[in-house]
Amino acid sequence: MELVEETPYRFRIDRRDPMRVPGVVFAARPLLPDLGEDRSLDQVANVATLPGIVDAAYAMPDIHWGYGFPIGGVAATDTAAGGVVSPGGVGFDISCGVRLLAADLDRAEFPRLCGALMDGLDAAIPRGMGRGAVWQLADRAELDAVLRGGSRYAVERGHGVVRDLDRCEDGGAVDDADPTQVSERAVQRGRGQVGSLGSGNHFLEVQAVSEVYDEPVATAFGLRAGQVCLMVHSGSRGLGHQICTDHVRAMEHAMPRYGITVPDRQLACAPVDSAPGRAYLGAMAAAANYARANRQLLAEAARRVFTRVAGCRLDLVYDVSHNLAKIEDHPLDGVDRRLCVHRKGATRAFPPGHPDLPDDLRPVGQPVLIPGSMGTASYVLTGVPGAPAFASTCHGAGRTRSRRQATTTVRGQDLRRDLAARGIAVRGASWRGLAEEMPGAYKDVAAVVDVAEAAGLGRRVARLVPLGVVKG
Repeated sequence: MELVEETPYRFRIDRRDPMRVPGVVFAARPLLPDLGEDRSLDQVANVATLPGIVDAAYAMPDIHWGYGFPIGGVAATDTAAGGVVSPGGVGFDISCGVRLLAADLDRAEFPRLCGALMDGLDAAIPRGMGRGAVWQLADRAELDAVLRGGSRYAVERGHGVVRDLDRCEDGGAVDDADPTQVSERAVQRGRGQVGSLGSGNHFLEVQAVSEVYDEPVATAFGLRAGQVCLMVHSGSRGLGHQICTDHVRAMEHAMPRYGITVPDRQLACAPVDSAPGRAYLGAMAAAANYARANRQLLAEAARRVFTRVAGCRLDLVYDVSHNLAKIEDHPLDGVDRRLCVHRKGATRAFPPGHPDLPDDLRPVGQPVLIPGSMGTASYVLTGVPGAPAFASTCHGAGRTRSRRQATTTVRGQDLRRDLAARGIAVRGASWRGLAEEMPGAYKDVAAVVDVAEAAGLGRRVARLVPLGVVKG
């Protein structure tokens, strides 16, 4: 794959048949994928073949190989010109995302509370591959209410406060969810998991604000130096995975009907305004609402622990997804166009003044949450005016080693001991799960954030360091 260096932080893959647009990769040379090990740049070129794609197929600095789209991939299709929606551009963990909460607690107070807080979170947070959840739903009707209402329904039922919805993407729920497009198998997988962390790279982490780069914006977000915070990373669990599986299969069968061919079956797609396209978007929105409710429940469980152990509250800074396709208006060649923006392992980063932001954040822009790997720093950024890639940016550090490779490098017991020696308390569900998420399996998140800022994808606001982590 030949890359043309346009700037030190932007590389181009020139258009060639059957690509409809070029590829654009935001990265520094040390962050580029190893072409012998990772074929994600080929995936960027494949995404550029999708019907109706506009501008470019984009990749963020945390790019690595994924299903269909690379993780860290962004692409928009024109809904008025036969643009398609592709489940591979969203991924299996639909609306996986990050929620950040700020405590009225100073870092200096944490050491005396650490054991009780971490033990309390360990007991309160269901996690791992199996069943177990904070909220035991009564029946299918109550699950449908979650699929339609997301965090709004959870708050209505007493799991949170109204202010939470103001600080959540889409006000806590995606409109146009259609639970009738969710299969019975997906329902079975999701019914017992609302309010559960899951496994893999999902986590609940106690953090401290170690550095503030933009004090006025940090203050607007509700952050200050030395403050204890809580970050939650989880998604739509088995329900979202099954929805992706079901609708990829349906679109594979539907593509010949619309004269669509793709270079990779994992890019199965259908026009946004077609029956299979609308069916997927309705099911995807339902899974997104499930994920919002899931993080809402996890945050409430953590709030109860913080109240009981530390006597403090947790206020939501923001909740934003990084696996979603959304219908948005964006200017192209001076004209606003209605686009289906796929962000897979990428998060939206709306600038100041954007109408979709709540009133108290509109003057400063959207909080952008970029978690590091276990044991490394995380960052809060804000959206900036005129950003490329449809106001999108990276979602994390980005893997460089598979989970299998990681487990051959370190033992979970040794990793936990090493983190404890650095003052990071770890509560893990399994030794293997810890080893799979070793920090060395990921890119340097600071380098990733440096590129995101230098490329104009966002601006740093604060740096957060880990104090304790709960893992699946």
